[in-house]
Amino acid sequence: MAKGRKSWREKLADDKGLPKIGRIEGKMTTRWGTGTMVVPAPREVDAIMKRIRPGKLITIGEIRARLAKKHGVDVCCPITTGIFSWIAAHAAEEDAADGRKNITPYWRTLKTGGELNPKYPGGLENLKRRLRAEGHKLITRGNRVFVEGVADSE
Repeated sequence: MAKGRKSWREKLADDKGLPKIGRIEGKMTTRWGTGTMVVPAPREVDAIMKRIRPGKLITIGEIRARLAKKHGVDVCCPITTGIFSWIAAHAAEEDAADGRKNITPYWRTLKTGGELNPKYPGGLENLKRRLRAEGHKLITRGNRVFVEGVADSE
């Protein structure tokens, strides 16, 4: 790669010393209360995304709940979980571009509330095509697109 930029797969594989567990302190207590939080490793997020089968979906909120349970903490960091799902999606597209067939099905991972993530590879058009092909009904509200009947508690 030019100028030493990491590929998406390299970014996904770089755990940067994660996961890390810490106390919820300072300004974070306003949103999350007290207790403990995990900052997951990128591959932990990808591993959950990989397990979502055709016809099934998961939200970032559900991924966070699974990771919090796995690590025995109160909450999982929403910011890093979202970033790592985005990295996993781009790494999956790198895999597809290299001819790999068994890629992370990132289109099955939705934002909180069942919204499609327009920052995933190919944008909304790619996600809509893939989700409709798997039998999901989509609802457009303004510029945002949601999968019908999907919600989570965030």
